Amino acid sequence: MPTRRRAYVIAQFSDVHCGDPRFEEQLMLRLVREVNEARPDLVIVPGDLTADGYDEQFHEFTRFLDLIDCPQRVVIAGNHDCRNVGDLLFERIVGPRNLTATFDFPPDGDRSLVVVAVDSNIPDLNDGEVGREKMRLAERDLAGDAGFRIFVLHHHLVSIPGTGRERNIVWDAGDVLHSLRDAGVDLVLAGHKHVPYIWPVGDTLIVTSGTGASRRTRGDAPPSYNLLEIDGRSIEVTVRSLADGVAVKQRLPRRAGEARTARAR
Repeated sequence: MPTRRRAYVIAQFSDVHCGDPRFEEQLMLRLVREVNEARPDLVIVPGDLTADGYDEQFHEFTRFLDLIDCPQRVVIAGNHDCRNVGDLLFERIVGPRNLTATFDFPPDGDRSLVVVAVDSNIPDLNDGEVGREKMRLAERDLAGDAGFRIFVLHHHLVSIPGTGRERNIVWDAGDVLHSLRDAGVDLVLAGHKHVPYIWPVGDTLIVTSGTGASRRTRGDAPPSYNLLEIDGRSIEVTVRSLADGVAVKQRLPRRAGEARTARAR
């Protein structure tokens, strides 16, 4: 019997853009193969599954998604998915655009991991906004006794280096970050900018994923995906290139849980 690993593993990829001229099926198949080899506990896809939000593009994405062995998945829409009224097709073909899911979380014993994923898109625009109503519901779902809290959205909450002139940052980013800090969120996962980056903001770690299976890259950033390994004390983020297999790792301490405990005293 194999020894149970102590770390909880999350595979994060986004911005594959099925249907785009720069989408590459071989990159997508390599991504699927490597994710399956990593045997993650959870797969999170923060949006831009398609190029234009068309029916056949969503079906192409789900064909690849079904090749991933991990049954625990959180998939949300990106701004490209909400073009051409694609937000309605997303719900019909992929699933809900806003969701809360709870999973077992062995690193913290009998405590759970909660994922709150919100649709930050404004149909037919590249800009993003969470909005007061969705944030209020997110605060409610993050308020339980989970051992680890994750917030997922497509757009970026803070600027990403190496992506050119700043645009499309979430309109209400300041209010969202304030709420996430108060909720003691450990991890924010996002996509959108096609460049992977790790930002520690207060006690929360913000991790963006690059483009997972297309050549819609920026500068020298290759197509890539992230693997996150979470144990009782730290979060290790590995950004793995799909172009040459190079992996860059960064380990940071888990601080949100300590901050939650301090505020509760």
